[in-house]
Amino acid sequence: MTVQVNGESRVFREGTTVADLIDEMGVVQGRVAVELNEKVVPRAEHGQTILSEGDRVEVVSFMGGGV
Repeated sequence: MTVQVNGESRVFREGTTVADLIDEMGVVQGRVAVELNEKVVPRAEHGQTILSEGDRVEVVSFMGGGV
């Protein structure tokens, strides 16, 4: 199935969850916010939220730092 991730088309197998997508991206689970079709997915639901054909996902990583 094809899903838009951060504006790019990517192909995933059926049954892929938000947690699977984050793992595949190589991002640390606790350091991202995920929006699925313009709604924030709570971190506690990443493992149960299954992606569907045509979904739009935005993954935002948090970075430490400052001046």
